[in-house]
Parts: sequence; C-alpha cells; structure tokens
Amino acid sequence: MSRLLAHGLMKLRRRDFLKAATIATAAMGLPASMVDKVAAALKAPERPPVIWLHFMECTGCTESLLRASHPDVATLILDLISLEYHETLMAAAGKQAEENLKHAVEKYRNRYICVVEGGIPTKDDGVYCKIGGRTALEILKDVAPGASAIIAIGTCASFGGVQAASPNPTGAVGVQDIVKDKPLINVPGCPPNPYNFLSTVVYLLTFKKFPELDRLRRPKFAYGRRIHDQCERRPHFDEGRFVEQFGDEGHRQGYCLYKMGCKGPATYANCPVQRFCDVGTWPVGSGHGCIGCTEPDFWDNMTPFYQHLPGEEVPAGGGIIRQAERIGKFALGAAAAGIAVHAAAGVIKKATTKEEKEE
Repeated sequence: MSRLLAHGLMKLRRRDFLKAATIATAAMGLPASMVDKVAAALKAPERPPVIWLHFMECTGCTESLLRASHPDVATLILDLISLEYHETLMAAAGKQAEENLKHAVEKYRNRYICVVEGGIPTKDDGVYCKIGGRTALEILKDVAPGASAIIAIGTCASFGGVQAASPNPTGAVGVQDIVKDKPLINVPGCPPNPYNFLSTVVYLLTFKKFPELDRLRRPKFAYGRRIHDQCERRPHFDEGRFVEQFGDEGHRQGYCLYKMGCKGPATYANCPVQRFCDVGTWPVGSGHGCIGCTEPDFWDNMTPFYQHLPGEEVPAGGGIIRQAERIGKFALGAAAAGIAVHAAAGVIKKATTKEEKEE
C-alpha cells in the first residue's frame, strides 16, 4: 500500500512539474518544443543561491508569490532555487538572520541572484528604512556587488513606487538608480503577476542570460504589449461602448472602462493574458479600470485614477483632430493622442452604424 501511495505521489509530482514547465514556457512566449529544455533546466542538480532583500514596501510582491501554484512557493524554494535569505519566509530572525545574510554573501559571492523588493530611501543618508541597524541603502551597496544578477520585483524596487510619489519626502528610488554596474531586470507591478517573476527566473536557469528587455529593463515576454491591445473589453472600445458610471447597464454588460479612468491604453503588461490567482481573474475583468501600476511614476502620471487620460471627455462627431491636438500637448503626448483618436473613431463608427440602420 505504501509503495502504491509513493508511486502515486511521484506521478502527481511529475505531472505538476511538467505543468509548471509548460506554463513557464508559454509565459515566456516560447514554442511548445522548448518545454523539454525548460524542464531539463529546472531539474538541474545545482540550484542558484538567491538573496532576497526587503526595503520600503508592503510585502505585497511576496504575498502574491505565495499564492502561485505552478510552481508553488515550496517547489520554488526547495527545488528550483536555494533561498539563502528572505525576511518573510525564513525561520531565522534578529542577529541570526543577519548572520545568515553575511554568510551567504561571502559564500556565494559572484554566484547568487539578488532579488530586491521595495524602494530605497536616499534622503538623509537613507535613515528612513533600517534593518538590523543598517540602512537599506547600505545593505544594497553591500549585497549588490557580489551578485551575478539583480531582479527588482515590483514597481517599488523597479521605479520607486508609492513612496517615490510626489513630494517623495524620503528620496525613494528604484534599484536601477543606485546599482549601475550589474545586470538588472525589472519585473514591475503593484504587485506583479507572480508568474512573470517565476518565468524570469526560469528563463535565467534555462538560457543562463536575461530574456529580451524593453527600454525600461522589463522582460518583453511580459511587458512587450499594451494591456489595451489584449483586453477582452477592446471590442467595446472599438465600437464606442463605454461604461459611464460604475454600476450602470454598460458596466453590467462588460463595456469598456476607458471613461472610468482605465489606463490600459498607456500601460504595458500581460495582465489580460496571464491573469492572477489561478482563477483567471484580473482588475479589468472584475470591473475596475487599470491604474497603470507597471509604469514608472504611475502614482503621479496616472492620477486621477478614475479619470481617463488626459482628463478630457471622449470626443464625438467631428472633433477628432481638434481633440487629438489638444491631448497631444499632455505629458504622455502621442500615446494619449492615439488613445483619444481611437476612442473617437469608435464613437463615430457607432453613430454611423445607427444612422445607417435608421435609414
């Protein structure tokens, strides 16, 4: 009986393992033929050491990761990587925890991956975030030089996040503003989809290099297209069908949330495709507009969150060119102008179709 049970558990584990490899391969935009190569990399006996630093943040990135299931966190920690330091997940605390960090930096120098979660305060010598008597700035400058690569997880670590919003009293910045001489990749989001992070790690393990990055150092497989281009509400946008207020008939029918402030047309991420929580949900699908959380300075550039960029009404009739020119002067320039023109085109198309039917 025990032998049959063990065999069943091994079979289940193998199935879950292949599922994880398949999901990661798909998330990276690789063909199905690469699944075996990814699986082989995941089964490699030598697990890369990882030092995970927490700075100014809400721990939401780790919380999101804890809810991933393909692979789950246990598989990630026990099978794929060797997690040497992580304040939230490790058993050690206090002096013992800080000794673990020091030991890991020395033992695995030039071999470990440094993952950073949270922004780094720089004002007043960084006194606004301290761990074990040392500032976040001091810890990062001590750990980063020995890393083989750095992954900034979440918008706080990538671009400064909420604490960097105006007037930024602590002088918070992202990792890339401090570390200039190490391979660095940003996986932004508030929080990011855990599979974007896991797929980045898997890509590193499989190909021993970073995936192709955009100009903001984000992996293109996850941040290469606008949310607007992949959104299930896009047909409503094209036809000029918009939610006018939360709870109205258009909202119940799943119409476009652009008028309610959705920043999908100006935001690059794979949320509509990858989705969250293993149940196929994401904010726009649940009826709330995108707030642009994967973009730099989104707390300032994307507000007000419940007004569409750039704070003007969607044009109708013959006002397309005039409205586009006015919008084009806004900070997001051409992107916002294109959004307005596209929205207007949808409104006009809807009006024209209605007139044709009446005739």
